Amino acid sequence: MFQLGKTIISEEIIENDFVCNLSACKGTCCVDGEAGAPLEEDELQILMDIYPKVKPYLTKEGIDAIEEQGLFVTHNGEHETPLNPIDDSCVYINYDEKGIAICGIEEAYNQGEIPWKKPISCHLYPVRVQDYSEFAAVNYHKWEICDDACTLGAALQVPVYKFVKQALIRKFGEDWYAELEKVAEKMKR
Repeated sequence: MFQLGKTIISEEIIENDFVCNLSACKGTCCVDGEAGAPLEEDELQILMDIYPKVKPYLTKEGIDAIEEQGLFVTHNGEHETPLNPIDDSCVYINYDEKGIAICGIEEAYNQGEIPWKKPISCHLYPVRVQDYSEFAAVNYHKWEICDDACTLGAALQVPVYKFVKQALIRKFGEDWYAELEKVAEKMKR
């Protein structure tokens, strides 16, 4: 672990390689799991504001689940995306012509309908950030469903922190990321 500003970072984001391999995993991270994607407090209003433009990019089952549960759910004071009660998938997914789960929010963003890509926790994955009162912990989340992403990342020699560069900049800023790159270069030597 090392510290950058008010973050404590696991070396695993530098030492491990990762590139999503959707043709292999079919977007399983949005379908499997025990809970929805974590949401930050400011993202709740964003979801409320963008939902009318995101709705056309969702499945009927996802829309029904949102109408029943709401745009987000709260468990033990933590907010997250709701899950579809039929199959426990995220309510915000849809499927492309190859059967790959895609984010309906991101698809609306890609089509120019909304200015927000998706929840930061999704954008950062496989990096997870846990906020504490004095600092944020930045960790690599290893999940066996992402083994193909680890294999592809190793073949392409893309460390986790480079794979999620734009998300890390979105979360912590350009200066923070530049400092992370300096630490990574020192670690490689």
